[in-house]
Amino acid sequence: MSRARVGVVGVGHLGHHHARAWSRIPGAALVGAYDPSAAARERAARELSLPMTDSLEALLDQVDLVSIAAPTPDHAALTHLCLARGLHVLVEKPMAATVAEGTAMLAAARAGKRALFVGQVERFNPAVQAARPHLKSPRFIEAHRLAPIVPRGIDVDVILDLMIHDLDLALWLTGSSVTQVHAVGVPVLTPRIDIANARLTFAAGCVANLTASRVSREKIRKIRFFEANEYLSIDCLNRSVEAYTLAPADSDRP
Repeated sequence: MSRARVGVVGVGHLGHHHARAWSRIPGAALVGAYDPSAAARERAARELSLPMTDSLEALLDQVDLVSIAAPTPDHAALTHLCLARGLHVLVEKPMAATVAEGTAMLAAARAGKRALFVGQVERFNPAVQAARPHLKSPRFIEAHRLAPIVPRGIDVDVILDLMIHDLDLALWLTGSSVTQVHAVGVPVLTPRIDIANARLTFAAGCVANLTASRVSREKIRKIRFFEANEYLSIDCLNRSVEAYTLAPADSDRP
């Protein structure tokens, strides 16, 4: 079986990670990459020994699928362009800047019978994978995803930049739809929301309290699940899990 030919669109911080990951996958052949910035292309060519094209079209002519690691406002247009050319697409999170954009991207992928994946990588975090079989019926979820301010990601609110990971995990691991949302967020160092808290109520009865900040002193990536007689804490940053179960009372004890 021939290997899938892969191209990376955007070779900034996340694009570098995409290129390195694809280069290690046996079933993929990393053909090259493109970035509109000449400086970014030169740096990627030097640091990754990766062939760079002078135009996006030149890259798309050579590949079967693409990783899109461009700024969020460009995701929708780039995805539509690639899908229209018959390519499969992996687009970085957040998938799109608006619900309408995301809905149109999904519709285009279905119409063209092409795969459209989103880089919600926490689903594949080893700690999350290890914890998932032990989660039965969460009653309460508490998440903190905090980080210092960095230039990358500030083109969107902290909800789409950071909280989106915990929103995805809460929806995925409860398997339930949201019935109520209470949320607050404020800008601090950028014109967009930099710190936010959301309280979600699910149809299954679970409540989730999620906090995200990109104006904190240190990085924290923790999500905790509370079930009947059980507590499970996932540290997504350190890829570790702690689990506690309340032992049944000793019926023979006076």
